[in-house]
Order: sequence, then structure tokens, then C-alpha cells
Amino acid sequence: MRICSFLPSATEIVYALGLGDALYGVSHECDYPSEARRKPRIVRSRFETADRSSAEIHRLVADSVSRGEPIYEVDLEVMTQARPDLVITQELCDVCAVSAEDVRHAVASLDPVPRVVSLDPASLGDVLRDIETVGEIVGRVERARELTGDLQRRIDTVRSMVSDAGASEAGSRPRVACIEWLDPLIVAGHWIPEMVAFAGGTDGLAEPGAPSRTIDMDELAGYAPEVLILMPCGMDVSRGVEEFSRLRNLEDWRDLPAVRNGRVYAVDAGSLFSRSGPRLVDGLEVMARVVHPDAFPGPPAEEAARRVGALSAG
Repeated sequence: MRICSFLPSATEIVYALGLGDALYGVSHECDYPSEARRKPRIVRSRFETADRSSAEIHRLVADSVSRGEPIYEVDLEVMTQARPDLVITQELCDVCAVSAEDVRHAVASLDPVPRVVSLDPASLGDVLRDIETVGEIVGRVERARELTGDLQRRIDTVRSMVSDAGASEAGSRPRVACIEWLDPLIVAGHWIPEMVAFAGGTDGLAEPGAPSRTIDMDELAGYAPEVLILMPCGMDVSRGVEEFSRLRNLEDWRDLPAVRNGRVYAVDAGSLFSRSGPRLVDGLEVMARVVHPDAFPGPPAEEAARRVGALSAG
């Protein structure tokens, strides 16, 4: 089977099932495992974001959407050369990846037309089911079940450890805010609120399974988060810290309980939280160590999560 993947999480799933050699095209953001970077690129972004602030990226995206212009482009020449039997895409977010409509338009020009599968999870359970769905399609059912079984055991272990630490008792679950974008301020939805619950926290700003949403500083202050997790979509720890330091309203953050108590963390969102693949469970383990550090033997690795202390002084 020849496979093309239009999203990084699908690429990770294909590799986890032992079918990296069957990938003949990936998106421009598919960078894990490292072998994926050498695959032909079937998607490219219409603008560069590496040196732009959160506010600048938001304006570019908003302007493109208002003009009815795509954010990403499909390389039809590379797609034709790939001759895929299976194309994996998504309909969850047209900002995070190429739209399903553009994918369908692209594959319609191929002969023969490949099978198109859309992965649109809203929870960790959905992610595990997506892995098994792909496993069934590509003939790796047993491998998919082994993988999801291992991931489920790790999820259960986290929930058990935070429960043993007393996180099930009233008042023991800290208020957690997960910030998916910094300018404008967007709280993370989809699978993130469920992850917060599994990690022993309470997310009062987002509904499990619901889309991410924009809030203002007054709503964040009114919620008074005790733990603040910065996870700008697609960014690593260093980039998240940098984006936070660029904010023009940093003074407004100082009175938040999380800031006063030194419980602000930047995490590797691009690897562990933004992508709906197997590494979300790694992200859950990192989040649990941030929310309930006393329940685990050590802090998360610096490249996974870093305490942001710049606002604590002054």
C-alpha cells in the first residue's frame, strides 16, 4: 500500500505501525520521527511563520480566511508521482492543516482515485480508535491493538497515580488554564480538557471535546488559574517562552494565582499536545507532573516543560 499523509499525527501513527516505508508523501509539518523529514512534501504553507509573533501569524491567517484564500497548498505534481492508494487527512481544523475540501479536490485528479480517510478525534479515546482504524485499513490490526493497549495502560497509570495522591478529594484539583494561543488569547479545547482531568486538575475554561475558543484577560483573571500551561499551537518550549515574553500586556498577568505561586509552565505543544497522535500520552504524563508534582518521582524534562519565572519577580 502506498500512503500519503496530510497531517503530522497521521504520519506518526503510520510510523508507529511499522509502515514508514509505505509513506510516499507527507505534509510540510511532518517531522517525527526524523525519517519523515526526508519524505516528499505534498503540502506547503503559503507563508512563513518562524520569525513572526503570535499576533502577526493570527493576522496573516485571518486575512487569508477573510479573502477566501487557502492557508496551505497541495503540490499536485508530487501527489501524482506518489500514486497513493490511501490518503489520510482531517476536518478538525483548517488552520492547523490543509482543508479536507482541498484534499478531496486534489485526489479527484488522480487516476485511480485513492481512498481518503479523515481522522477527527475529540478525545484521547478517539485518538486510540483512530490508531486502530488505520491499523485495520493497512493490515496491521495486531500491531495497532498492541500500541493502543500500551497507551491505555499508561493513561490508566497516570490517573491512578494522581488519584493515589488525593486528586479525587474535594479541593485537591487545582484550577488549570491551558493557553493554546497568546495573542489573541485562546484556551485549548478538543482533547486538552480531558487530559487536564486525567492529570488531576480542573479546566473551567473549556469543555471536553469542544473546539478551542477565544477569551479575554478579564475572563482568565476571573477564573484565577492556579496552574497556567502555555501551549501555543505547534510551538516548542523555547518558542512558547519567547512568545509569552513578547506580550504587550504582561503586567495584566501578574495577579493570577499561578503567576504569584510560580506555577506557570511552557510546554512542547508541537510534539506533545497539538497533534492528535500517540505522543499525546507523553503529553499527559508531562501535564500530570506539572499539575501534581508530588505524585511523581521527578519533574518533566526541560525540553518537554519549563517553569516560566519571569513574571514572579517584580
